[in-house]
Amino acid sequence: MSDKRQDKYEIAVVGAGGGIGRQVVELALAEGHKVTAIVRNPAKLMLEHENLLIVKGDIMDLASLSGALENKDAVISAIGKNSVKKTSLYSQGNKNLLELFKNTSTQRVFFISASGLEVNPSHSILVQLVTRFILQKILKNMYADLWKMEEIVKGSDIAWTIMRPPQLTDGALTGRYRHSIDHFLPKGLKISRADLAHFILRNIANEQIVQTTVEVAY
Repeated sequence: MSDKRQDKYEIAVVGAGGGIGRQVVELALAEGHKVTAIVRNPAKLMLEHENLLIVKGDIMDLASLSGALENKDAVISAIGKNSVKKTSLYSQGNKNLLELFKNTSTQRVFFISASGLEVNPSHSILVQLVTRFILQKILKNMYADLWKMEEIVKGSDIAWTIMRPPQLTDGALTGRYRHSIDHFLPKGLKISRADLAHFILRNIANEQIVQTTVEVAY
């Protein structure tokens, strides 16, 4: 875990109305950052703050995001979909996002994936079996699209970081967690959305995680 002190950033959060996105927005504002919150339905984000700008936008519609990502220190793509049906939200949506980066000065971006894409060999046999034969079966459509997204992101030359959290909870912010870079995190089973947001904000300027895949958990 990084404990280095933060500067004040200007960030954009795409999918700010979702669980992770909202946690990033709220924590960023509490820490004095300036936030552009991009959300399809602004009514979902009932927040007011002098450092908050809410923009109605859809990651599947490039024109709706025009200008919203300019001059940012970082962008966090926190898009998500509560469905087990086939989707292209993650792959096509983030491909659109990468397209926008070609015409902006902003070059730092975080993408949210999932640790369940692969079976962690440090987990117990039971957890490995549940991951392979239950979790990966139920979420096969989302995971297939996340694999596509990761491949697209890794082909980009911008300063990306892919976050692979395990089971997400609504637990409180603790600031105490572990992380691993480009390899499995031993026995990492859960992380709160608040602590995931904390890690991201604490590591915006961390060059050690640029163009890497990061797992974070308790």
